[in-house]
Amino acid sequence: MTETKKKLKKTKDFEPDLLVFCCNWCSYAGADLAGVSRFQYPPNIRVIRVMCSGRIDPSFVLKALKDGADGVLISGCHIGDCHYITGNEYAKERFEKMHRILIKQLGINENRVRLEWVSASEGKRFSELITEFTNQIKELGPLKN
Repeated sequence: MTETKKKLKKTKDFEPDLLVFCCNWCSYAGADLAGVSRFQYPPNIRVIRVMCSGRIDPSFVLKALKDGADGVLISGCHIGDCHYITGNEYAKERFEKMHRILIKQLGINENRVRLEWVSASEGKRFSELITEFTNQIKELGPLKN
C-alpha cells in the first residue's frame, strides 16, 4: 500500500479525542442549546465547564495533550460580553502566548489548539465549530506523544 493510501486510511478510520473547555455563561450554554435543539456534531468531545475562559491555565492544555487529547478547544464569551468584564480578553492574551510556545518550542501543529467565541444563543455555531474542528484534527491525524 502506498504511503498516500495509508494516510487516507488512517485519516478515515481515526476518531480524534478532543477536549473542549467551555465558559459557564456563554459557550457551555451554547453547547447546551446545540443539544436541546438536536443539532448534530461528532460525539468524540469531552466538555469541561469552567466559570470563565480566563481561568484556563496553559498547563491544563499541555496536560490534556500529554494525556492523549488530539486537540483542545477553548471557548468563551465574545469579546465585550464577558460576565467577568475582561476574562475573555485575558484568555486571548494568554492563548496567544501559549500558542507560540506550543508551535515554536514543542513543535505542535498550530491547528490542534484553538480559541473560539460562542454565545449562549449560538447552538448551531457550536455544533458547526465542533464538526469543523473534528474534521481538522482528523486531517492532522493522531497526536504522537
